Parts: sequence; C-alpha cells; structure tokens
Amino acid sequence: MHIDKHILDKVNEWLTPVFDEKTQEAIKEMITSAPKELEDSFYKNLEFGTGGMRGIMGVGTNRINKYTLGKNTQGLSDYLKKVFAGEEIKVAIAYDCRNNSNTLAKIVADVFSANGIKVYLFSDMRPTPELSFAVRHLNCHAGIVLTASHNPPEYNGYKVYWQDGGQLVPPQDGEIIQVIENLQYSDINFEANESLIEYIDTVIDQAFWKSTVENASFSTHQEAKDNLKIVYTPLHGTSVKAIPNVLDLAGYKNVNIVEEQKVPNGNFPTVKSPNPEEPEALTMALELADKIKADIVVGTDPDSDRLGVAVRDLEGNMKLLNGNQTMVIMTAFLLEQWKRSGKLKGNEFIGSTIVSTPLMLELAEAYGVECKVGLTGFKWIAKFIKDFPNQKFIGGGEESFGYMVGDNVRDKDAVAAILLVCEIAAQAKAAGSSLFQELINLSVDYGFYKEHLISITKKGIEGANEIKQMMINLREHPLTEIAGERVVCIEDYQSSKGKDLMNDDQFEITIPKSNVLIYYLEDGSKICARPSGTEPKIKFYFSVHQVLPTAEQYKAVEKELDAKIARIIAEMKLN
Repeated sequence: MHIDKHILDKVNEWLTPVFDEKTQEAIKEMITSAPKELEDSFYKNLEFGTGGMRGIMGVGTNRINKYTLGKNTQGLSDYLKKVFAGEEIKVAIAYDCRNNSNTLAKIVADVFSANGIKVYLFSDMRPTPELSFAVRHLNCHAGIVLTASHNPPEYNGYKVYWQDGGQLVPPQDGEIIQVIENLQYSDINFEANESLIEYIDTVIDQAFWKSTVENASFSTHQEAKDNLKIVYTPLHGTSVKAIPNVLDLAGYKNVNIVEEQKVPNGNFPTVKSPNPEEPEALTMALELADKIKADIVVGTDPDSDRLGVAVRDLEGNMKLLNGNQTMVIMTAFLLEQWKRSGKLKGNEFIGSTIVSTPLMLELAEAYGVECKVGLTGFKWIAKFIKDFPNQKFIGGGEESFGYMVGDNVRDKDAVAAILLVCEIAAQAKAAGSSLFQELINLSVDYGFYKEHLISITKKGIEGANEIKQMMINLREHPLTEIAGERVVCIEDYQSSKGKDLMNDDQFEITIPKSNVLIYYLEDGSKICARPSGTEPKIKFYFSVHQVLPTAEQYKAVEKELDAKIARIIAEMKLN
C-alpha cells in the first residue's frame, strides 16, 4: 500500500537512536507485516481534547507511549519553569488500574524530576477526583493522572490539572501545546532525580475521605442509612480504593460489593466496556440487587469520575437512570438543602453544559441562583469556580454521568456523587417516598424533560473524514424542519454564531469555540451534534419536553416523548 511521505518521515525519525531498540523493532515489524497499522500509528499526533490526551497504547506519534508522554511532560516542565520562575515547583501524579498506567506514571515522574520539579507520586492506583483534591491539598502547581477513563483496555491517557485542581483550560492549554510542538524527542530528559520523587498514599487518602464526607453529607438519620441497602461495583477500577471507605465513614454499613468486579483489572474481564453510561456494564450489579432486594445500585468507571445509578421504579423494578436524571435529582436536593439551611444569599450558582438537560435552567430560576452553562467537559465548570471567586458553587454536572458536589474537587467526582445519591435515597425512603418518585415529582413541578444520546463510532483515517463530512453537511445544508417541527434557531459554536430563523437575526455566542452544532425546534426540542474530543465518535444529543399534569400520567407522557425522539432520529437517518 502507498504511505504518504509525511508519515514515512515520522516513521524514519522513530528509527533513529533517539528511540530505544524495542521501539525500533516494533516499527520494523509493522513496516513488513502491518502497514495499515503503521499508517494509523503515525498519520497524526495525539492531541489534547475535552478529557486531555487519550489514545491506544503502542509505538508512534498517534499512540500513548514513553515518548509521546515524555514529550508532553518535558513541554509541561519547561512551561512550568517559565511561568513559576524562582518558585519550588510541585506536581502531583496519580494513575488508574489500566495496563501500563503505573509504569507510564513513573516515566512521567522521572521526566518532571529530571527537570528539577518536586513530584508527589501516589504509591498505588487512586481515583481521579483524589488527584484533583491532592493538587490543592499539597499546594501543587499542576497535576497529572494517567487514565483513559471508560475507554476499552487498549487505551490509556494523560490528563493535566492546574493549580486550582481543575483541568487545563485556555490559555494555558494552547500555550503548553505550543511549547510541546516546538520540542524534539531528543529534548526529553528521562534521567530521574529520585530525591525529588515523594510517594504519597494514606495521609492524602484520609484527608480526601474526610473532605468528601463533610461535603456530601446532609444530616441523614442513622436509622435511614441502616435501612438503605446498597449494591456497589467499581467495574474493576480505582473507586474501590475510596468509595467503601467513604460510605463506611459516612455511616452506610449495608454496602454490598459485586465480588466479581471488585479486584482492579485493566482488562475489565467481566464487561465489554467499563462505562456506567452503558446499561450492560451494570448487569452483574443489577442481578445482585434483585437477588438481595437492594434499594439502589451505584457503579463507577475505571478512574472513578463517572457514576451509574439504578433505583427501584414505581413497580419495584430496578431502573437505570441516565446522566441528566442523576444530575437533576442531585442538583434539586442540594438546592433544597442550601435553601433550608439559609445559605442561599443570591450569589450562588450551579453548573451545566450546552448538551445537558435544560431542566437545570428551570431549577436555577426556581431557587433564585444562576446556572452557568459551558462546553462539554468538567474543566469548564471548574473554570467557572476559578473565574467567579465571589460566587458560591453549589454543584453541577453533565449528561455523561458526571457530577461535582461543591468545590473541594474540581472535576467530576463519583466518590462524592455516590455518597450524595445515597443520602437522597436514604432520606426519600425514610419519608415513605423513593428516589424515583422524587424524580417524577420534579417533572410535575418543572416539566417532563426527556433526553437521549446516540453515539456513532467511526475508526481510523476514513472514520475521522466521515465524521468531519457529517458536520460539514449539517452546517452547509442545515435542516429547516425535523419530525414536523420547524427549526427556529441554529447555534454554531465553531463559528461562535447563532441564527434566529424566525426573525432572520444573527447573534454572537460568547462561550469558547468548539465543534458543536445545536438545532432548536419550534416545540422546544433540542438536537446537538458534537464529535468527541477523545474518541473516534460523533454524538447526537436529543432533548424533548412536555407538561406532566400529575405523577399518575408519568408513563403515558414518557411514551409520547420517547415516540417524539424516535421520529427525530428516523427523520435524521441516524438509526
């Protein structure tokens, strides 16, 4: 097969003595036996997306390996020394259960220390939210976590956090990327200064657990805690290092762990995908819940930033909630708690994203707080906290099963979110209600919002081009009617322009640029198209709503909303 010259130039660079013999041998093997794989390994450089840098492990510029991570770390070291000249620079490093994560974390620590930077390296795998906490707790200038979140086993990744405990945002991300791009692989200093590497564990663990319990507990009676039967699964991930301890510390003793998924394992042997967004991932937990008649199922992804929740519906069957539902139920509970305790003074805010449920805006208005809406990714919610220090952050989330309770952790945090959702469930059960009933009550009060997500995977170079073309078509040939409803507004976050089609008016979008397109229909429905920043996918988000006159009409109205979403999907030819 023909391989472009720019790809061959990169391949030849990696066959020089700058790279170790094992790497060179692997490349030579691909040249002779796997040219397609060679092309995919070198056709581009891995880039920072919404969740940092993430990719398949292997050799090449488009892979996670010693050299791509080493170059990033060298660039970040150079940048830190420039920005914080004269200071003793400190970084914290954590890693998850993925294959090679511990080895890659040590390589990253080596490069930082080789550049004279003090490193706090966790001695074993830890949840991502604990890294965010540790950055602030240890007064670090930056933090790194080696994780690929919920991606398949062949993936790994590199997420960068700044002084505030939040992920990198503009302008730092662009400035750091520029420094990295100007480096040669020969510029990487891999020679560790072991005296600058300090291993951390128990002391930080206990501080993190204590902070979580203080932040996500709300005066639930011990009897209510004892009466809540919980099933929990870490899906072979890192949350087992924190969640059992946090729930125990908070007084929840009736916690049943899915034994087959308790031990961390980067191959995730019992699931196709370790993603609590996908119902199949929680199958074993749901089976255990039915066996022991549990009230609630909670599960996390490998690095413990996302949570999945299932509760009993009105018929007593376990029902998986989606990310919008868990976000709404937690936000409504927090707002009510703040109101009851007299903490709402008018300068508070909650956080959401442009692809999440509009019900967050309704809740904010009802409680007299602001709802700040940003791009997808918790780095934008963390940025709100940093940018508006005179406002109090209550909580916030996004549809992709992430939530942040308060500002002790500046990233989505399944550890605190799971404690919070157990508090809600325990209090509801004690009051003769249920978490599911409380969700229905919110729909009666604010309108029944129903959301749905379709994720289309397109791998490789051809896939990337297909996704690009889909977005071009939606921009250059915009739909004017969908499922019998007129399109009344289109927002293009790439051009920062919106258009009101009813009045033929254009307006500016002040949120940072991103490859996102949103259609609004005349009946209030919302359709969003967004290529993933970290995976070979394009995602379509649908939101429809309707008045729910009474709780008894919940099922009938839900059926109508599901039918409306199905009509939209069919008309857009996405099924």
